Amino acid sequence: MSEEPHLEDGLSDNLKNVIVTGASRGIGHTTARYFRDKGWRILTCSRDDTPEACKRDPYWTAHIPTDLFDPESTQAFVDEALEVLDGQPVHALVNNAGWSPKTDYKERLGCLNGDVEAWHSVFELNFFAPLRLARGFAGSLAKGKGAVVNVTSIAGHRIHPFAGSAYSTSKAALSALTREMAAEFAQIGVRVNAVAPGEIETDMVSGDYEMLIPRIPMQRMGQPKDVAATIFSLCDPEHFGYVTGEEIFITGGQHLY
Repeated sequence: MSEEPHLEDGLSDNLKNVIVTGASRGIGHTTARYFRDKGWRILTCSRDDTPEACKRDPYWTAHIPTDLFDPESTQAFVDEALEVLDGQPVHALVNNAGWSPKTDYKERLGCLNGDVEAWHSVFELNFFAPLRLARGFAGSLAKGKGAVVNVTSIAGHRIHPFAGSAYSTSKAALSALTREMAAEFAQIGVRVNAVAPGEIETDMVSGDYEMLIPRIPMQRMGQPKDVAATIFSLCDPEHFGYVTGEEIFITGGQHLY
C-alpha cells in the first residue's frame, strides 16, 4: 500500500469497495479478508497501526488507524476514507467494532457496579460510531446502491453470563437503530441489516465460554468465517437485494432458548 493510496492504482474501477471497522483481529479481520478473497477492495480501520497484510495486498486499499471512541477521530476517518475513495462509490459498510468492558477479576459488569462513565464510552463505540459512519458515508453508499451491516450480538436480546449490561443494552440499541436506518436509508437506495453473533471462537474468547456449549443446539462454537460469510451475503444484491431491516442470528440455535 502506498503512502497516498487511490483506488485506481493497478485495479479495475469495476471492483466493489467495502469499509470494515475493527478489522485488526477477530470477526472484523476475517470479514475484511473474506471480502478481499471475493475480489472486493478493502478499506479498514482499527486503533492498531497498518497490518503487514494491508501493506502487501493490492486489494487492501487502505487501513486508517482510528479511535472510534472519539467522535473527532471517527470524522477524520470518514474524511480520509472519502479522500482515498476519490469519488468512487461505497458498496458496503460493515460496522463491526465493539467493546465490552470487564473487571480485572472477570466479574460481569452490571447495572449496580462499574463506572457509569464507561457506559458513555461503550455507547459511543457500539452505537454512535455506527450511526456517525453510516451518515458520513451515506452519499457514497447511495452512489453504489450499497448496503450497511451492523454487528449486534445475542447479548442484545437476552441476559448473557459474561457480557455486561452496558454492552448488552448498547447492542440492543444498535438492533433498534438498524430498523430505523433501514426505513430511512431505503429512500436513497441503501439496504441496512444486522447480524447477531453468539459464541464465536476468537482470540478474545476464554476457556470460560466452554460452559455455554451445552446451551447451543449445534453443540459447538461458531467460527469467524460463519459471521463473515453471512455479512458478505447480506451485502450481495444478487442474493439479498430485497432484504432490509433484518437481523440474522449466527448462534448455532442458542437464541432459540
